[in-house]
Parts: sequence; structure tokens; C-alpha cells
Amino acid sequence: MSNLMIPADSIFLDDERDGTLQQKIQRLIAEGILSGRFRSGERMPSSRKLAEHLGVSRITVTIAYTNLVADDYLVARGRSGYFVSETAPKTPAFTLVPPSTVAEIDWGRFLAHSFDQEEKLVRPEDWLRFPYPFIYGQADPELLDHQNWRLCALQALGQKDFEALTSDYYERDDPKLIEYILRHILPRRGITAAPENILITMGAQNALWMTTQLLMTQRRTAVLETPSYPGLRWILENARCKTHAVEVDEEGLNPEDLPDDIHALFVTASHHCPTNVTMPLSRRKQLLKRAAEQGFVIVEDDYEFEIAYQKSPLPALKSLDENGSVVYVGSFSKSLFPGLRLGYVVASSAFVQEARALRALVLRHPPGHIQRTAAHFLSLGHYDAQVNRMGKAYSNRRIEMKRAIAKYGLEIAGGSQSGGSSFWMRAPDHVDTKDLALRLHKHGVVIEPGHVFFVNPDAPRNFYRLAYSSIPVKRIEKGIELIAQEIALSGPIQA
Repeated sequence: MSNLMIPADSIFLDDERDGTLQQKIQRLIAEGILSGRFRSGERMPSSRKLAEHLGVSRITVTIAYTNLVADDYLVARGRSGYFVSETAPKTPAFTLVPPSTVAEIDWGRFLAHSFDQEEKLVRPEDWLRFPYPFIYGQADPELLDHQNWRLCALQALGQKDFEALTSDYYERDDPKLIEYILRHILPRRGITAAPENILITMGAQNALWMTTQLLMTQRRTAVLETPSYPGLRWILENARCKTHAVEVDEEGLNPEDLPDDIHALFVTASHHCPTNVTMPLSRRKQLLKRAAEQGFVIVEDDYEFEIAYQKSPLPALKSLDENGSVVYVGSFSKSLFPGLRLGYVVASSAFVQEARALRALVLRHPPGHIQRTAAHFLSLGHYDAQVNRMGKAYSNRRIEMKRAIAKYGLEIAGGSQSGGSSFWMRAPDHVDTKDLALRLHKHGVVIEPGHVFFVNPDAPRNFYRLAYSSIPVKRIEKGIELIAQEIALSGPIQA
């Protein structure tokens, strides 16, 4: 056993790292032991000396030491103090190969598919630092019920929910979450279903990917809207199926424009992405009639149905489906927070059974703790309270943004919009909004250029999206003013 004492001045706090002071101290010591800097049997600085050196309270160091003892990084020896445990976790030994001797193979020859060639939305990673973030789909910390979500997460960590937290569900889902979706979420869309008709997914994107994998082949044709959600287009392109784009008008997709040879139609009827127009009931019925006559499947992405202001949302296509031809995709990403990555598919049991098997091959199931936490949050009424709070806030922001848009002479594209969390905008024809977005970053403004939403690469480049889910109402007018000023300075599109 070594008698060496680890000096207090060899431990430094890093202000850039996340966590409380206690967590930072705990992490530093654990990393020192794992890296071999602190060795078995060596004595740690006393809690008093380390606290004085780091400028923290003694109890903070003591708690960190106690937690490290619980994880067998340290041992406490009576009045002698704390020592690095003889059985502390260790990083497996291996031999480092100098980087200069590592040969880089030609991955272009080995990769069967490339998924990193699609053009992304122009969105800075540090958009939260911008004072005028007209960013779509991000959570507003002022609207998120942090306290109750945390309490629900702690409840899900309790002994009563131990099985839900720790078990491998194999191909199953949390029964409490399924029950809540069946009894409270789907009835609001007019949908009646049974447990065998529902599959929990890692968000709507995951649901769309699985649906595409099950429905499409290289010989089949998928129809999508244009403009449309870019993520769906990239999923279909990588499935290597045939695609046909149908332009939307002021009432969304027109069923009369559908081709005869079609296997699956992907549609956003409640709030079209990105224009937010709503498909009227007459078109929904016509669309279902054509699906029944032609024998194709409708994949309904029903995002943002909760965010309706001027009138109640129309019934989902799935609720009007008498032939079982609709695969319904829902998500909690917009109504709770996007990092949750929790969605669901509602479809015929035969489809869900196959989707469940596919999910099991890729990721087994979404984490049990996340499912149970969401189940508690929903069942205790916190979800409805948050949706109600968001609806009021979004309505106020929408009114303010519409007023500012009119004041500064900007143009809203598309037809009337009764909900959603964004505006689909049109700049003058000569404005390239990708270039506009980059120039606006210098003024602290973030917008989303619209060209990525179009299927045709030669589509107009003067559209853009302005969202109000992440910007305080008091900053909206100034942000709109800056956009108008920059548009006025824009030159023609460069060839």
C-alpha cells in the first residue's frame, strides 16, 4: 500500500464543465483514478485542505468523497481520511498506436450508402445565444414545466417503478403510456384503437423511417408534398424508391393531382409542413376515397394538431379511415420538448406487428425510464396544462408577429393559417434566403431558408420560415424589423 498523499493543488476545477461543484469534484477525482494519475492506496487531500484550495465549502467536498466511496473509487479509513480504493474501477490497458502510423483507408470504396450529402437547414449550433431566434421546433424554457417533469422522472426512478426502469421490454412498450395514449390522446383526434394498434417510437422521424422501410421498395412509388419536411424526403431518397412530388395549394394537397401509379402517400393534413395550411374535410374524404379505389396507403404525420387557435382541429384522416389504409404518426416532441424523442404509430395490427419487429432489430425499444416518466407526466395532468400554457403563449406571439410582419411590409406565403408555431414567408423574387439567413446572423437573427423544403433543386429560393416557439414576444418586432431592413439591402441571386 502506498503512503503517498495526493496534493490538493493537483486538483483543479474547470468552470467550463457542466454540473454542480460537488459533481465537478467527483468527476475530477474519478477521472484521475481511471486515468492512473491517482493510484490504489494513495491518500486523498483532507476535505478541509481540498475545500480551501478549491474555494468551496467543506461539506461539498465531503459529499463528493462520500459518493466516490459508494462507487468504490475511494475508501474511508476511520480518522486516517480517504484513500484510493484497491478495487477502484480501472480503464482497461491497451497500447496506443501513434497517429502518424495509422493508415487511413478509402472509406468511399467500403460505404454502401452515403447519408451525409443532404443539405441541412442553415441553423447555428449556438442559436440560443442569438437575441432573435425565429427557430422552429425548439423548446422554450419559460413554457416547459421543469419541476413537474423532474418529479415525474424521480417517481419513475422509485422502487415502485423499478421493473419499468430496469427491464428489457423486448418488443413491448410501457403499458401505462399506451393506456394514456389510447384513452386521452387519440380520442382528441377521433381515433379509436386497441393496444395492438400502437407502437412507441423515438419521435416522428423514427416512425417515418420505419414506415418507409416496411412499405417501399425500388419498384414502388411514394408521393410526397412539395414543399415538404426535408427529413422525409431524405428518408425516401435513401430507400431508393420512386418518388412523385405534388404541389400544395391554399388547402394543402389536392387529391385530384395524385398519379395513378402510387403505393404510399405521405401527407401532413392538419398543419402542412412548412406552410401550416390545413386540409379541409372535403379533401380528406376525397383522399380516403382515392386510397380505397386505388389501393394505396396514406401515412399521416399529424404534428402540431394540439396548437390550434381560431377553431378546433379537424378530425384526423385516421379517424375517417374505414379501410385501415392510414398509418398515423404522432409525436410529443413539439408539445413537450424535442429532446424527448418520443412518438407513436397507430395502424392496423398487422402493420404494427411488423413495425415492432423492425424496431426490435434496430433499438429494441425506447428507454423504459423515458416512457414511464412521460406516462406519469401525462396521467397527472401536467401535459394538458403545458399544452394549454403553450397555446396561450403561442397565440400572443402569433398576434404580435403578424402585426410586426404587416408593419414592416413582409409577405406571408400560402393561405390562411389557424394554428401551428410558425409562418411560411415569401421574400421578393430576387432574394436568396440562404444568403439572407447568413447575413442576418451578424444582427443576432436566425431564420430558416426555405429552399430545403422543396423537392425540385431548381425551386425558388426566396421562401423562408419564421417560428415563434423560441422567441420572447417582446423581441419579435425588433427581429422582424431587422429582417425587413436586410431584405431591403439584398441584391439579386448570384448565378
